[in-house]
Amino acid sequence: MGYRVTPGLHRQIAKFGGGDVTSCMNCGNCTVTCSQSMDSGGFPRRIIHLLQVGHREKLEESLEPWLCYYCGECSDTCPRDANPGEMMMAARRYLTSRYDWTGLGKRFYTSATWEVAAVFLVGLFVVALFALFHGPVVTDRVELNTFAPVKWVEIGDWIVGGTLGLILLANASRMVRFVMRPEKGRKIPLSLLFGEWRTFVANLALQKKWRECEGKKTRWLKHLFLVSGYVTMIVLVEIFLRDFQTDEIHPVYHPTRLFGYYATAVLLYVTGDFLVERLRKRGPIHKFTEASDWIFLILLFLAALTGILVHGFRLAGLPLATYTTYVIHLAVVASFLIVQVPYGKWAHMLYRPLAVYLAAVKQKAKESSGRMEEAA
Repeated sequence: MGYRVTPGLHRQIAKFGGGDVTSCMNCGNCTVTCSQSMDSGGFPRRIIHLLQVGHREKLEESLEPWLCYYCGECSDTCPRDANPGEMMMAARRYLTSRYDWTGLGKRFYTSATWEVAAVFLVGLFVVALFALFHGPVVTDRVELNTFAPVKWVEIGDWIVGGTLGLILLANASRMVRFVMRPEKGRKIPLSLLFGEWRTFVANLALQKKWRECEGKKTRWLKHLFLVSGYVTMIVLVEIFLRDFQTDEIHPVYHPTRLFGYYATAVLLYVTGDFLVERLRKRGPIHKFTEASDWIFLILLFLAALTGILVHGFRLAGLPLATYTTYVIHLAVVASFLIVQVPYGKWAHMLYRPLAVYLAAVKQKAKESSGRMEEAA
């Protein structure tokens, strides 16, 4: 198929944090040092070249940006200090905006004003809802479910979760369509598509391919704990909310309290650690921080912090503090979910394992096609 060139693509990428891609002279040092490049056609060099010459459609079809886990070795050893790792990060941001059918992803990634405004608007909307429709304010004791009936909060959870899920699925389908575009005309057996489901699940749950990167596994482990904490909290809120948000004080060994404490501790520790590392610019991945990176971490940290404060005020028997902090907590959580899940770094949780899965499917299809041609 023919490809059109997009003049100025490198300038567009710069808006996503990629720096000056023309500083790369394609020496290939980054490809040699990358432990992931062996089975993916030589990235990051190939991706940087696509950015330089303006091959937007080929970039959309590429999986390599999602197979890079930004260990930073390529940036550390680049003889021209071109920061190829950051260019790959910018390519991921750009691709996220291309998958997004609403156009909001591009706005949020290229304009801090847009993203901050969206966060505040969503938060203010939640506060306004409580100001207008909250239940009776009981002040002689804590009755959170009287102030915010759990059934209405639960319905709100389902509406937001369902809407975001549909947006993510639509974005993921666009990703699949872009990536599989070169395979048009080649029949891929359903047995092959379903046969690689373990690859998707393993990388969704454990980011298994990340472990192939050389060096310490500390960052992988932190991300694993972060995801486990986030998923635990989602399960508690979406499935067990009636046990989680209750006026009955459960014993400390109750499952909802234990899992809630685990999720909160993990979210606070890991996001706090990431914030400190970015402030200190520790390691190549933290040398360059875009507004979207700060907003993601700050919102996630505040969501966990306000959540545990609600719990603490409730145990202490402080009604007004509990209700006020609860409203702030939901405002932060709603802002995080609506702004970050479909459009921000949270979406990487879906796109990365999907990319590994699609890479495996394409490789198996290529091998199968080769065997059929040889047999013919």
